[in-house]
Amino acid sequence: MNQKDIKRFKKMLEESKQNLLQSAKKTLREESNFDTDDLPDEIDLASSEYSQSMVFRLRDREKFLLKKIEKALGRIDEGTFGICERCEEDISLKRLEARPVTTLCIRCKEDQEKKEKSYG
Repeated sequence: MNQKDIKRFKKMLEESKQNLLQSAKKTLREESNFDTDDLPDEIDLASSEYSQSMVFRLRDREKFLLKKIEKALGRIDEGTFGICERCEEDISLKRLEARPVTTLCIRCKEDQEKKEKSYG
């Protein structure tokens, strides 16, 4: 992979990281203004709690993605970005463009999924 591609992926990852952080800050601002005493009945309260639960589950997923982005940026700094951690072959640019946080080439990922399916 050439330096131009690495810079492009680094920019893509940093932008994703910033978007996730801004989204999390927005959620914190909105949720801190929430008061259950303002809701007129149990149905509204239940609906509100369900919505909050969904938001927090999404935030957990985003937190997990943020860790993956941090690791990918670390691999860029180390010079190992775009190299499969299992077989040590280059990960295709198409795969990295679709999922820049990936650590496995498509063949190793498919093998991993087959093993998971057989155990599942």
